[in-house]
Amino acid sequence: MATTVFRTEAALSLSFGCSSCRIFGHRKELGIIVRVAKGNSCNPHQKFFIKHSGEQATSSNAIEKKKIKKGGKKEHHLWKKKDSAGSGQKAFNLIKIISDLPNEKETVYGALNKWIAWETEFPLIAASKSLRILRKRSQWKRVIQVAKWMLSKGQGATMGTYDTLLLAFDMDLRVDEAESLWNMILHTHTRSISKRLFSRMISLYDHHDMAHKVIEVFADMEELSVRPDEDTVWRVARAFQKLSQEEKKVLVLKKYQCKWKYIHFKGERIKVRRNAWTENDSLAN
Repeated sequence: MATTVFRTEAALSLSFGCSSCRIFGHRKELGIIVRVAKGNSCNPHQKFFIKHSGEQATSSNAIEKKKIKKGGKKEHHLWKKKDSAGSGQKAFNLIKIISDLPNEKETVYGALNKWIAWETEFPLIAASKSLRILRKRSQWKRVIQVAKWMLSKGQGATMGTYDTLLLAFDMDLRVDEAESLWNMILHTHTRSISKRLFSRMISLYDHHDMAHKVIEVFADMEELSVRPDEDTVWRVARAFQKLSQEEKKVLVLKKYQCKWKYIHFKGERIKVRRNAWTENDSLAN
């Protein structure tokens, strides 16, 4: 054993150029583990593994590294995204179902209830798409029926649905129902009514030549600090003109109308300053 240690010490001294190192060793199964205890130029914590074949390797290479399997990141969502696949086909099926039905509330509602009979939850996306399709086709009676049915189920009570329903009432000449719906919206969603909905109601009253109603809706807009768009400003000004309130017409145009306008001059579109309260030609149109 002493001879083995001596030979090992001599070999390591020659290999690593460290003559002042003290070497300690012992036999262990297939080789000799040699530890450098201390020295001037050697790392006192470095270990070597010497096999009988004379190969030298660090212990980190001799010991197999265990593979650590890292699990994939789990994504956590605060909400569950509803699958909209097939909603377009469902919307067309709904339209196909009600197309040949008579304009009777019980018959239409019964068919719509059958349409959702096997659904685990209300198909809101498909119903909304069907409303848009019916609106593009100008089938206003069907728009009113589907929208009212959705609201009766407690679904689709959004500004978009209300806007579509008010437009359908306007086109179907059902002003009284539109006014009832508007009063409900005004009392229920006072602080969240969009500019578009105010503009829709003013457009409806202007379409049916109800100037005093236009002024009432405009007063609600001003009370809620909702700024009217350009078309709404002209409708309100026209309503004041019909009511022979020229001063208020001028005030509305001066306050809300854009100070600039675009005109075509010699084939080019140029921006010019407008004189809002003297443009009677635009009001006449």
